[in-house]
Amino acid sequence: MPRKRPGPTTEGNGKPAGLRAAVVRHWIATAPGTYIWLTVLFVTTVVLHRMSPAFEDEFLRDRSTNLHELSQNPVRVLISSAFWIDGGRWLPYAVLFTVFHATAEHWLGTLRWLAVATAAHVVATLVSEGVLAWAIRQDHAPQSAADARDIGVSYALAGVIAVLTYRVPRPWPYVYAFAVLVFYGIPLLADGRTFTDVGHFTAVLTGLACYPLTRTRRKTQKTKHPAAQ
Repeated sequence: MPRKRPGPTTEGNGKPAGLRAAVVRHWIATAPGTYIWLTVLFVTTVVLHRMSPAFEDEFLRDRSTNLHELSQNPVRVLISSAFWIDGGRWLPYAVLFTVFHATAEHWLGTLRWLAVATAAHVVATLVSEGVLAWAIRQDHAPQSAADARDIGVSYALAGVIAVLTYRVPRPWPYVYAFAVLVFYGIPLLADGRTFTDVGHFTAVLTGLACYPLTRTRRKTQKTKHPAAQ
């Protein structure tokens, strides 16, 4: 009887499995900023899990972009707040970073991707905390809100999700942008809206405003892929 040939995923040279591994390695290697950031978040999340609840609260509050810390150490907390995840759930962010941040970094390049993420993080933080300061002055929020915990990467993520509007092929950018605006805009209409809802929507608007950073990249892509004659 003829001998069976080895299957591609069990015996033999295993090329399909090797090819998939090569694709994954290439995806990660060509988005270094995304995966360095994600690695740091993994380490800091492990560190948080080793803290007692009371110490964790104090630790994160000291690294939050709340009104108190922004008035004392604005640069320090704007940077440090982007390297901790409030809630300790790293895996969902690993998926979101891979889908959105890595895609944007591949498209825009590391520097432009980082510029969008940084702009969204900083602008959304300052606007949301400014709204909170106004609410406190108008007695719409308690004075204790000035020391609230506000850390994480969600503002940067929202901005990058928004800038990917310009990556979506026509006519779908309008559908994509509408879906993003609705997703982040609905919480603003709810009775229990918070300053972080303002921050997320501001981050989306900031990402959309980063269109100039995408123009050169779009022109380059058109040059590399000219229309057929």
